[in-house]
Amino acid sequence: MVVVTLQRNKCIGCNYCVELAPSQFQMSKKDGKTVLLHSNNKKGFFTLKSNDEVIFEACDNAAKACPVKIISVKQV
Repeated sequence: MVVVTLQRNKCIGCNYCVELAPSQFQMSKKDGKTVLLHSNNKKGFFTLKSNDEVIFEACDNAAKACPVKIISVKQV
């Protein structure tokens, strides 16, 4: 299982995550911040739990590229 977490309120809208993992991230037209697709929000932390191991590499690359380090990716 892959667990991806995003602290959306700290997003600066650089778009790296969307470029590296477009099937998991998308930019909001409302505020220019990223959205973690199919995630659950709990106090500003958006979490996606997926059994699709294929997304790990793209999400991990997005987390590494994020200049404000607000994305975490784990395999559990």
